Amino acid sequence: YLKEMIDTVVHQSYSNWELCIADGSNTDDVIHYIEKNYPDNRIKWTKLEQNYGISGNMNKALELATGDYVGLYDHDDMLELNALYEVVKAIQGYPYDLVYTDEDKFDDSKKEFVDPNFKPDYSPDLFRSHNYITHFFVVNKKIIDQVGGMRSEFDGAQDYDFMFRCIEKANGIYHVPKILYHWRMHPLSTAQNPESKLYCYEAGKKAIEEHYKRTGVEATVEMMPKPMWGMYHTTY
Repeated sequence: YLKEMIDTVVHQSYSNWELCIADGSNTDDVIHYIEKNYPDNRIKWTKLEQNYGISGNMNKALELATGDYVGLYDHDDMLELNALYEVVKAIQGYPYDLVYTDEDKFDDSKKEFVDPNFKPDYSPDLFRSHNYITHFFVVNKKIIDQVGGMRSEFDGAQDYDFMFRCIEKANGIYHVPKILYHWRMHPLSTAQNPESKLYCYEAGKKAIEEHYKRTGVEATVEMMPKPMWGMYHTTY
């Protein structure tokens, strides 16, 4: 997984990138592997003293980033080789603070791409109903500096909460209608087994509620019942 994740960045058609990795594991295997196989100064890593959890580890990786824009990339996923090119191309005409793309899933057992997610352009109502943006999400680094990264009290839906806070500050949002991100399905991933991480959905509800509080919208949010994991209903 590590090799495929890194390779799909190293082989990008757009070359002005940096890959920031925060390693919260309890061995040095990952770091040794990177040093041995990827002598590339565009790959930046930090070995954490401990595992700070999803948000804490991601924030440590964000601290390494020096680029104008940052894309959120999970450790076991893959990018299409023109992903960064398409994102950079999108912000040439207008400097959108946020860019997101379509995605699909990679079935690890069958080794095939499945479940394509063709998303609409930015839809506030849909985003308040579930996190349809997920991957690939790219945001102006200035916005990250304003909102202050991930928050551990939202672990499981930390990206949902983070996206809401970024969207609230953004000058515009652009959707690239191409599948550029592959979300890997394996037995421990939420992509394959939603019930493996039920706490994620409670955190998602909280993320929407906090968004309404910040923006002055009076509303109540309820989680939708099984099998509609990750879906929410707002009563204004």
